[in-house]
Amino acid sequence: MPTNTATPSPLPWLLLLLSVTTGLVDAISVLGLGKVFTANMTGNIVFLGFAAAGTPGFRVAPYLVAICAFLGGALIAGRTGKAHAGRPLRHWLMVAATIEAALLWIAAGVAIGFDIASQSPGASVYAIIALTGIAMGFRNATIRQLKIPDLTTTVLTLTLTGLAADSSLAGGANPNWARRIGSVAAIFGGAVIGAVLVMRTGLSVPLALAGVLVLAGTAACALHPASREPA
Repeated sequence: MPTNTATPSPLPWLLLLLSVTTGLVDAISVLGLGKVFTANMTGNIVFLGFAAAGTPGFRVAPYLVAICAFLGGALIAGRTGKAHAGRPLRHWLMVAATIEAALLWIAAGVAIGFDIASQSPGASVYAIIALTGIAMGFRNATIRQLKIPDLTTTVLTLTLTGLAADSSLAGGANPNWARRIGSVAAIFGGAVIGAVLVMRTGLSVPLALAGVLVLAGTAACALHPASREPA
């Protein structure tokens, strides 16, 4: 990760914004696509176990599609990151954001006319799961390569663990406490906004909004002088 004491990195602010979009995407997938996650794979592994045991209300296929799509997106992001090694960080960020936003906008187009109550047309369910799964897998792998502490943008288990384990009550020094709380608040806020939009407008609007936030936030980050440094 580039370091520049004169111009602090804008990446933490970008990752907080991306955390908001995680809440949006999880609201879309869980509330609109039938209890499936496309940003957080831990839940899908658990639900897949439920489905394998024949638990009513859980089907194997959606979870397999989500997991495979996520892995595919992560694989592509890994190669994309390596291809941009040594080049200005802004180039890598903009390529990643463009890919993710495009996938979310295509999913928004697929979601037009989709009926959440009846989950029809059925093909749209799997298409939206696959598109958002690829986008989130791509995002996760990109963020992993950036190596920004306490800002994974998609999962909060370790963040919450750190808040408690490193707190003054536990004898710690509360490192990165503001960043950790901000991450929790961002995903929470995104989930609230996403839930409201899903209930009132369907899936297309929150998907389109997530794409706009990803691309606009990354473009703003790319304008920062620190983004000129090599990735």
